[in-house]
Amino acid sequence: MKQYFTSESVTEGHPDKLCDLISDSILDECLKQDKESRVAVETFAAGNTITIAGQITSVAELNVENLVRKVIKEIGYDNEKLDMDYRTCKIDVNITKQSPDIAMGVDTGGAGDQGIMFGYASNETENYMPLAIDTAHKLAKRLAEVRKEKIIPYLRPDGKVQVTVEYENDKPKRIETILISTQHNDGISQEQIKEDIKENVINYIVPKTMIDENTKIYVNPTGRFVIGGPLGDTGLTGRKIIVDTYGGYARHGGGAFSGKDASKVDRSAAYMLRHIAKNIVANGYADKCEIQVSYAIGMKEPLSIYINTFGTGKKSDEELVNLIKEKFDLTPNGIIEYLNLKEPIYTKTTNYGHFGKDGLPWEQIINF
Repeated sequence: MKQYFTSESVTEGHPDKLCDLISDSILDECLKQDKESRVAVETFAAGNTITIAGQITSVAELNVENLVRKVIKEIGYDNEKLDMDYRTCKIDVNITKQSPDIAMGVDTGGAGDQGIMFGYASNETENYMPLAIDTAHKLAKRLAEVRKEKIIPYLRPDGKVQVTVEYENDKPKRIETILISTQHNDGISQEQIKEDIKENVINYIVPKTMIDENTKIYVNPTGRFVIGGPLGDTGLTGRKIIVDTYGGYARHGGGAFSGKDASKVDRSAAYMLRHIAKNIVANGYADKCEIQVSYAIGMKEPLSIYINTFGTGKKSDEELVNLIKEKFDLTPNGIIEYLNLKEPIYTKTTNYGHFGKDGLPWEQIINF
């Protein structure tokens, strides 16, 4: 039986990802100076204006405006007529301290909020991610590389990628469709953009074995993408949660990641569940695995643990739940200590997915 599944990724210049990176950069700067920092920062981008609001409890001394301009410059926004200019943009800051009502529960080791979190892994790729989102991330990252390295010098920071994978009997067989929308300078022909993207991005990333004469490739299907970034569309922290996780292939609890320190289980528990799911698959207990936990604000232990191996488990789901309970401390403090989440690592996670990357503690494979 044939099935088709599509996932999306975006470049670091997408307005939502600009906001995610600003929020995570503020978080990392706080953690560099004070590992006990409590941070929940949201960023909003519209036109040539950045608005930052949220709560920070920390002894860190921040120059938020300088930090924000540095991030915008690194991404490549330097033209307010096309997207945004790091030199002239307006920056509004409204940051207060964490609510004492929340701090009451967190200070004693409880969860920073109630909620549900999911983790997922599959053996269909080497990094245990679904193929569609993994390929989309690699293409989006390559778009930024060819822009910054001047391989395709007329590209601008904003961009999106969509990949459709054909499955046969639940196994990825080929890529059905690749859709790339990339911002560019004015005066570049559609034909040149498509030719350059195909040669320097698609052919560079996608294995020849996964593309055939029936694979559909679309580049800038509207025919023009000059106005982009926050000038073309507003940006907001936490609006790309499916891009950040599994591309829609697995469920999502609804909580965003960026701008939150690890006491927020929205982030830390999702990282821990990815680690556990990946290791269940990597250790041969299942071909694919999805895990859910739930928390109550101020309480240490999760209220529930659920696992689904979709009929691929070598052990029963009940046995695997018991194994998880024996092996892992799923209290917020236990997760933070196990994954060493008080370090300033979060800007490494912001773009091209929080999962499937080398060097992140939740991606480490262990024996259990």
